[in-house]
Amino acid sequence: MGVSNVSAEIGTGCSGLEIKKKRGNDIVVALAGNPNVGKSTVFNAMTGLHQHTGNWAGKTVANAQGYAAYGQQGYVMVDIPGCYSLHTRSAEEDAAREFIRSGVADVVAVVCDAVCLERNMELALQIMELTDKVVICVNLMDEAAKKKIRIDLKGLQDRLGVPVIGTSAREGIGIQALYQAINEAAARQKSGNGEYSSPQGTDRAGAVCRGLIKYEDSSYLAADRKKDRIFTGKITAVPIMFLLLLGTFWLTMIGANYPSELLRNLFAFLEGKLMDGLLRIRVPAPLREMLVYGVYRVVAWIAAVMLPPMAIFFPLFTVMEDSGYLPRVAFNLDKCFRKCNACGKQSLTMCMAFGCNAAGVTGCRIIDSPRERLIAIITNSFVPCNGRFPALIAIISMFFIGGEAGVGKSFLSALVLAGFIVLGVGMTFFVSWFLSVTMLKGMPSFFALELPPYRRPQIGRIAVRSVCDRTIFVLGRAMAAAAPAGLIIWLMANCRVGNMTVLSYLAGVLNPIARMMGLDGVILLAFILGMPANEIVVPIIIMAYLSKGTLTDIGDYNILKQLLTDNGWTWVTAVSTMLFSLFHWPCATACMTIRKETGSLKWTLAAILIPTLLGVIVCMVFCFAANHVRL
Repeated sequence: MGVSNVSAEIGTGCSGLEIKKKRGNDIVVALAGNPNVGKSTVFNAMTGLHQHTGNWAGKTVANAQGYAAYGQQGYVMVDIPGCYSLHTRSAEEDAAREFIRSGVADVVAVVCDAVCLERNMELALQIMELTDKVVICVNLMDEAAKKKIRIDLKGLQDRLGVPVIGTSAREGIGIQALYQAINEAAARQKSGNGEYSSPQGTDRAGAVCRGLIKYEDSSYLAADRKKDRIFTGKITAVPIMFLLLLGTFWLTMIGANYPSELLRNLFAFLEGKLMDGLLRIRVPAPLREMLVYGVYRVVAWIAAVMLPPMAIFFPLFTVMEDSGYLPRVAFNLDKCFRKCNACGKQSLTMCMAFGCNAAGVTGCRIIDSPRERLIAIITNSFVPCNGRFPALIAIISMFFIGGEAGVGKSFLSALVLAGFIVLGVGMTFFVSWFLSVTMLKGMPSFFALELPPYRRPQIGRIAVRSVCDRTIFVLGRAMAAAAPAGLIIWLMANCRVGNMTVLSYLAGVLNPIARMMGLDGVILLAFILGMPANEIVVPIIIMAYLSKGTLTDIGDYNILKQLLTDNGWTWVTAVSTMLFSLFHWPCATACMTIRKETGSLKWTLAAILIPTLLGVIVCMVFCFAANHVRL
């Protein structure tokens, strides 16, 4: 199997989706199916790395296209959004239905889960009412075999009148037969009128499957049910979620330290080489320092601090997603969000935000209701991303844990950090409720939540999805926003107003209001200048306190704590800084994503102002209470 090197022929169907062909006789195949049926695994097995992603025209719904070849035939594979039916209730279902109806696809391959075939059959029957050029791909046959589920694929094919192919896409089994069935379906003369009629419900799907599925082990679901009694139980669900959160942060913290240090050393070495290179070509000293100590140092700092935690956190998140646990999180938190007049799917976007708030905002696309989607977007920044972790961990370690560094200290730091995050989750509930009874009134919507079977995570797929699709994408956007910020910070630290740098002058201007919040002007200014990326907040504070002209890092927490206390830090300052780190405006990358997802400047400003005002109020209340108690 190979990919032909033929020049691209690009066309656009009436669905508004741009189709990228390499040859005129390429077969356009739409991959349809319910969520969690292995559709993406089938797509990846057929296309390998020859794929790209984009958005449907006029929508924020993502699509993926890939190119594959079998023998002399080429295929353009379009992975359409996963959905349970073709009713127009959400952007995903609307996009899937319109693409199938448009006729752009020569063949629709409907991917079904062999473990729960009858439930998947409803969508297949609806698609067959639109077109008879359909192939049914019964995936996960290996899992069905383990559960001793036997499916009469030939009988199902005879009953439906379309090709039915069994596959185990993870192992590549059945993919060649799927190609052959697609070729046969594409060559078949179209017979139906393509008019969409209302589906007749699951009774019809049950009739199709009746007698074709045999359960040789009636207790095949017993293991999953036992796990669900633990992971979704009234008593055990919340503690397990907390422990998994704690374990994820702990592994991220202890795993990221060493590679972060290696990256810092590497970038410091490259910084010297870059400076030498600019010196050789006689770049003027001010411009040379501006580029190296300003732009390069900030970008390198962000890469060194962001990359290792994301490279650990996103795979851990994807493992929970791939194993089937994340839908259980949505199930556990659904009642809480419904009491806030919000959507239970918001819990999934919160989980994504731990890696990056911009990724969490993008994830809000899974929420069908526009009102509930806005609530999720606006409150997303209450969940701290990994860019805020370094500052939080440093403050916790210096002012509240103490002692020598080690595994035990990392665990205690993770425990305190998890406590602060629980506070952020609680604030998410409160603000979601407040928005639902004020600016975004309405009743909570209902959604169908499928609890997929527990599965063994696919390590290779996890590596590609977490590193390529999430880590590199997020890091690239953050570095693009940080480059101009590095220039601005350098100019402010090196340009003077009278006998003061611009940085010191602005810190003095902000100092009165900052003191009311338990901070000082330097800390508040560092948060403002750190808007492009939260990772540079602490280095800016150090730079200002040391009166340096460039970002500076102090790796020894004892030395750093002494510097902070010499500049007036107390436990009140430490807690106030942590609270404001938890509740303040989203980073620049997240703000740009909010603007893109909402298409509204008004809601983007709301997403900035609401957490900021809340953070100011919380810090002021805490500062007043702390000083009152001390008195």
